[in-house]
Amino acid sequence: MSEPEATPRFWPIGLDRVLTLEPFVLMGVLNMTPDSFSDGARYTSVEQAAEFALQMVDEGAQIIDVGGESSRPGAQRVHDSEQVRRVAPVIARIRSRSYVAISIDTTCASVAETALEAGADIVNDISAGTDDPAMFSMVARRGAGIVLMHRLQPSAEESYSDKYRDSQHKPPQYKDVVSEVASFLLARAEMAMAAGIARDAIALDPGLGFGKTVTQNYELLARSSELAALGFPLLVGASRKSFLGAVTARTDPEQRIISSVVAAVAAYGGGARIIRAHDVGAHREALLVAHAVMRGAGM
Repeated sequence: MSEPEATPRFWPIGLDRVLTLEPFVLMGVLNMTPDSFSDGARYTSVEQAAEFALQMVDEGAQIIDVGGESSRPGAQRVHDSEQVRRVAPVIARIRSRSYVAISIDTTCASVAETALEAGADIVNDISAGTDDPAMFSMVARRGAGIVLMHRLQPSAEESYSDKYRDSQHKPPQYKDVVSEVASFLLARAEMAMAAGIARDAIALDPGLGFGKTVTQNYELLARSSELAALGFPLLVGASRKSFLGAVTARTDPEQRIISSVVAAVAAYGGGARIIRAHDVGAHREALLVAHAVMRGAGM
């Protein structure tokens, strides 16, 4: 698949910082939560979390995505002050030891601003600014980068996410999942720009696993070039998610490394240039090969 002509090659994430998106950018996942679907309660200290972040940097991560609230289906909301307690010291410690870009995974403007003050560069908002009306104006004022993600409803209201196997839960309905996700993301990007966020500071994420069936997730991957064609940096996070296990019969998220890498390569072929991953080293090797193949094919 050829790269969409509109695919940006740079992503400004601050007044004096720009990430180069060629050939790709890896976003390493650092969950400071006790209940994340894959790696909750893994880090018992700030130093331990920072060490793991630096390990991901050594493996090729250019962004460390720090979150203090789980977004798994059915997860309960975490108070702003508790999110700050979990993430701010870790972000400050990473920043004291590395110049790596840091994103804060939150839908709360006050948490995001505290994280930016601690050393973060990017706000990764899975609600695309719908949870907190103050988010866009804060990001505009701070001049930070922002990721806008599509989801059907808040995580606490999602019982089965991309499984929907219980007869009491109806699968999400879309006439065309790709066009509807694209329309939503474009509308949210326009609202962000109206609030003062620079167009080139915005990245988009289709939200794999958030209110989509297994089939719909794969359709989004197969047609990722249509999302990249919107002209914003495209972030895709398939890593370890259950729609991969639905095909491979891998029930343990940590056993989904191979399928995660394949999904990332498929997204990359469609124009995604920011890949969110738990297993950074494996993704880096696969994407380097994918890049070499595309370059050899004149793409």
